[in-house]
Amino acid sequence: MPATRRATLTDVPAILALIRRVVPLMNASGNFQWSVDYPNEAVFTADIERNHLWVAELDGAVAGVAALTQDQDAEYAQAYWDVTEPALVTHRLAVDPAAQGRGVALALMAQAEAQAVAQGLQVLRVDTNSENAATQRLFPKLGYRFAGEITLGFRPGLRFFCYEKRLG
Repeated sequence: MPATRRATLTDVPAILALIRRVVPLMNASGNFQWSVDYPNEAVFTADIERNHLWVAELDGAVAGVAALTQDQDAEYAQAYWDVTEPALVTHRLAVDPAAQGRGVALALMAQAEAQAVAQGLQVLRVDTNSENAATQRLFPKLGYRFAGEITLGFRPGLRFFCYEKRLG
């Protein structure tokens, strides 16, 4: 299993390089959730400054990244869950294409569960682009239930599927 740790500012170049490898593959498969403009250095730097960004490493190199926060977009109210309930939310989950199939996403999602427990939270949430088949297979395998479809104001024209997992 890949090792996970909090990201530091020195990880930003490796994270951005990973994103530059991921985005063209996402776009080629019809998933336009991310672009050359998002997520960007400012977003990841802010995640790090708030102690929300985690990386997974394989062979000493950054192989995946995820922001683990309690931030729930206002549009989450469109989903079939109680947005007033505090939850740990996984954002900006990405795995280096060269590391796919090696447990990187699993390690980051396990870290999300550990963070939820550490923060006394009973609920985990995540959203994914409606065109992202890989995550739509992954989340139910990890015990997440489909909680509806939403749109996000900052990503116009896209649809997102929401998933939720309850602990305990």
